[in-house]
Amino acid sequence: MSYGKVDAALAEKLEEIVGKDRFQYGSGVGEDYSHDEMPIYGKHCPEAVCLVESTEEVSGIMSLCYEHEVPVTVRGAGTGLVGGCVPLCGGVVISTARMNKILGYDMKNLTVEIQPGVLLKDLAADALDRGLMYPPDPGEKTATVGGNVSTNAGGMRAVKYGVTRDYVLAMTVVLPDGQIMKLGKAVCKTSSGYSLLHLMIGSEGTLGIITQLTLKLIPKPIADMSFILPFEDIAAAISSVPSIKLANLDPQSIEFMERDIVDSSAAFTNNPVFPTVVNGREAGAYILVTLVGDSEEELEGKMERLGQVAEDCGAYDTLVVWDEAMKRAVWAARSAFLTAIEAETRLVDEMDVVVPVDRIAEFLLYSHDAAEEEGIRLRSFGHAGDGNLHIYCCSNQLEEDEFKKRVKKLMDKCYAKCAEFGGQVSGEHSIGHAKKAYLRESVGERAYGLMAAIKQVFDPKGLLNPGKVCHDIEMQ
Repeated sequence: MSYGKVDAALAEKLEEIVGKDRFQYGSGVGEDYSHDEMPIYGKHCPEAVCLVESTEEVSGIMSLCYEHEVPVTVRGAGTGLVGGCVPLCGGVVISTARMNKILGYDMKNLTVEIQPGVLLKDLAADALDRGLMYPPDPGEKTATVGGNVSTNAGGMRAVKYGVTRDYVLAMTVVLPDGQIMKLGKAVCKTSSGYSLLHLMIGSEGTLGIITQLTLKLIPKPIADMSFILPFEDIAAAISSVPSIKLANLDPQSIEFMERDIVDSSAAFTNNPVFPTVVNGREAGAYILVTLVGDSEEELEGKMERLGQVAEDCGAYDTLVVWDEAMKRAVWAARSAFLTAIEAETRLVDEMDVVVPVDRIAEFLLYSHDAAEEEGIRLRSFGHAGDGNLHIYCCSNQLEEDEFKKRVKKLMDKCYAKCAEFGGQVSGEHSIGHAKKAYLRESVGERAYGLMAAIKQVFDPKGLLNPGKVCHDIEMQ
């Protein structure tokens, strides 16, 4: 596929739309715009960057690029892990980082209007200040909410509340030809034709550019409490999850982590909050549970039931995270897992598979055995409550080409096993360009072709985020 280039004349027109201070061109383009948080998937520099502040600016840029057949890649905070915001074909990057305003709350209908560049952590904190909660809780709190919507991010509270998709009521999008379209309404139900809103959610910027969002909120839980359950090994830890879910506890989150990643996080953050020896026994894995309720009394009843379930399942103890400072420390340690891995590892790649909950331990055992065969170190943690596993392939010794070769063999085996278990290629990090081949194998040619046909209807020139999800291009 042949695309147009951003020549000096087009650059001048783009600069007129956003202004000199919000436009980068040629050698002035920042290196950060060439990659996301997983640089192993390659760096591709755009020809120009526009830091937009309004829907109208996005519309004007898209109209120009559509006319000149220049590819456009939208970018939020760049925290993705599958090369989703990498401009494979150059062209223009539209950054929504400055579209970061919380526009207003509707307290009667429990909704909020925001621009897509609002950071997840900022929306979460602002809502809590009003006695409300935005339930989606992906681990990367510095991601933009627009990026979360584009990837249908899940996170740690998905087991109770669902994923990002479940909280998007309406949006404004700019289509590839520059037309502005409003999708959805600020209501909780619809049976009104095909849901273009839900088609846009999770489309990774390949169908349209989100410029405004209406999100559903819920009342902030009155009381919450977290618990650490230490186990002998990961198999014992994971085996407790179905029992926890069946105990009528309605947990807000159920996380799992292996001992080595806990040790790395403790060393990196100087925050050893997860005990390594409990009642004289060495812990090999942990389950981290959060429960919520309408009162402390309700939580105490749930705590007693959780303690009995944990004991029956072989937990060494049920460690209560009582106060707010300790709670923050525990969840800060959990949130630092990926950063800790990156800090001590030269080469990193990752799998974000989701499997049935009762197959988690089996899949992890298989993955570790396969990794040992290929000479790759694995680090793993994730969302035990919904079967979403974050498995990181690591090496400090191998050269990059050899690392990539071995990781491909490993991932081929693991994704095949995931399919055998009835799982999915991605639980929340999405496809980007890094996992396209595995998506194709997983869904089959017919489904992959239908996805590509949808892309063609929305974007007949193939200008939006080319080469991602289901859009095939030949790299130069």
